[in-house]
Amino acid sequence: MTYRITILCENSVGPISGTLGEHGFSALIEWNGGSLLWDTGQGLTLLHNAQRMNKNLHGLQQVALSHGHYDHSGGLLPLLRACGPKQVFGHPAIFTPRYRHKDTGESLSLGMPYPKEYLEGQGARFDLSGQFREILPNIFMTGHVPRSSTFETGDSGLYLDTCGCSRDPFEDDQSLVITTGKGLVVILGCCHAGLINTLDHIADQTGRRDIQAVIGGTHLGFCTGQQLDQTVALLKQWQISRLAVSHCTGFAAATRLKQEFPAAFQSAQVGYSIEI
Repeated sequence: MTYRITILCENSVGPISGTLGEHGFSALIEWNGGSLLWDTGQGLTLLHNAQRMNKNLHGLQQVALSHGHYDHSGGLLPLLRACGPKQVFGHPAIFTPRYRHKDTGESLSLGMPYPKEYLEGQGARFDLSGQFREILPNIFMTGHVPRSSTFETGDSGLYLDTCGCSRDPFEDDQSLVITTGKGLVVILGCCHAGLINTLDHIADQTGRRDIQAVIGGTHLGFCTGQQLDQTVALLKQWQISRLAVSHCTGFAAATRLKQEFPAAFQSAQVGYSIEI
């Protein structure tokens, strides 16, 4: 089976004329006879970019959400309204209220912009689980990723309340895994659980360490220099063929990854497409 993965939403755009960028992420996975949308971006560019790239989302039956942040789930409502009902995979905690608490004392809501009942009324059929599971043939969601590493501490500014008292543990953070004859393809959302934690969890669940590609947001743009250093050192043990990063990776971390993995590194902007 051959899979084509195309970035529909991302912070920056590639060479395809007329496409737009936004702070968010969405990737379309296509294969002979089927397709799956991984995340939906904020909702500002999903439908526009899909049209510019001649991607038909009307025939799409399933959507999977990596976690409940607005920049990964906000496009679900316009997708439902424009393209009809969809089955939506995710973690039960995707509707948890969450905030960024700023040094000024201001709190910004970052959670799902619409409640579950409203989205269901618009045609969403939610299938929620925190377990590692096969959602479609050869396509898996990681479920909750155990935090086994001591250095992947995540973003300290994200909370479950407006006062900055309860730090967000991101119980709902998941990644997507496609099993192919050439190796595993790992598609990240934001990877709040940590890239090394995520890869270790996938290896534990699948019994495989042959990774053909890692694609998506690594959240390394929000971590400490120490975490970036240790992530790079451990990534070298994986021998990943393609490392196509985007969204929350950030320019500085992306530059470091390009220096450390020159043969594998790619920039997954809007319009980036890979066939495996």
